[in-house]
Amino acid sequence: MTNRTSAAAPGSPSKPTEASLGGHRAGRRRIFPFVTVVSAILFSITWFVCATWDHFLDRLALAGWRIVPFGLSAAFIVSLLAGMRYSGPLLRMAYRISAVWMGMLNLCLFAALACWSASAISKVFGWGLDRQLIGAMFYGLAALASGYGLLNAGWLRVTRVSVPLPHLPPAWRGREVVLMSDLHLGNVRGAGFMRRVVNKVRSLQPYAVFVSGDMFDGPKADYDRQVEPCRALAAPAGVYFVTGNHEEFTDHAKYIAAIERVGLRVLNNEKLIVEGLQIVGVHDGEAGEPERLRKILQDAAVDRQCASILLAHRPANLSIAEAAGISLQVSGHTHKGQMWPWCWVVYKVHGPFAYGLNRLGNLQVLTSSGVGTWGPPMRLGTKSEIVLIRLECALAPV
Repeated sequence: MTNRTSAAAPGSPSKPTEASLGGHRAGRRRIFPFVTVVSAILFSITWFVCATWDHFLDRLALAGWRIVPFGLSAAFIVSLLAGMRYSGPLLRMAYRISAVWMGMLNLCLFAALACWSASAISKVFGWGLDRQLIGAMFYGLAALASGYGLLNAGWLRVTRVSVPLPHLPPAWRGREVVLMSDLHLGNVRGAGFMRRVVNKVRSLQPYAVFVSGDMFDGPKADYDRQVEPCRALAAPAGVYFVTGNHEEFTDHAKYIAAIERVGLRVLNNEKLIVEGLQIVGVHDGEAGEPERLRKILQDAAVDRQCASILLAHRPANLSIAEAAGISLQVSGHTHKGQMWPWCWVVYKVHGPFAYGLNRLGNLQVLTSSGVGTWGPPMRLGTKSEIVLIRLECALAPV
């Protein structure tokens, strides 16, 4: 039995409002200085990596070779921006190749820093290390790590975790549910990847499925085609979706419409009661604003004497969810950093809630590293995962 309690924010979340359209126009005005700064940083890193290569591996430096790395860096920016308005096979190819280069550039930056550090240490201690050897070693390690990162990102794993919830209804005790997030369907991954994920989820036979945002990466595409495999995604207690920040870059109505057409239940800032369990979903645009999130959860009137699960893309504003009486929040967004060394940065931003199961007071927070990738289709130090959650009944907090 499913009961529905709506706690929608003012205005329909599926329709663009005058305020939201004004926000999108303001966002477009801000994009030029942002792109300028990002381009300056990106080309500076490219120059540093190339200059270091020339110094340490000059025997391998062909005339005019820098055109390639600088061209790939430029292609990433151009294809990223063009993808918001246009689509096509050439654009997808340009983005995929340049996105791989972005991952390699990340690792080559640290390889270049390691080259200069090793050279300085060698001079201080009088070791006389050959600079060609230094360059070959660190740039070679960067190349090997890039190859591993590509393979690792495509290796989809299942992470199993047990979550004890007070006041868990009998119908849910011992049940297994799936959490998946951050598929980032777009120019790198499409319907084929989605089909593989759906088949994996179906093989787990979950009682319910929670999709906590960033189903789409953001570029213009045939969204219906990308999520078509989700028609085969079903669970006895339902399949539920909320948006992530990538669906919020522009008006999210087009993404929500595609999701609804394949049969997923979109939680539009509302609460459902499914076989006694309270399932609450808040879109990222509202969950990221403390006052709006507080109002939505207040209107949802969460019953503290019954277990509840909140779908919210980011593990943020957790004290608000805890104060509202939420038992468990399921999130994604962080990718756990996706690639070394950014894992450390993510933990600096989100603390222990960057990944895994953690607690804030009576609220438990489960953050997934995600199924797909953003930018470089690589993972280094993280994994692509589907989370299989076993729900258990726990003693009620005192």
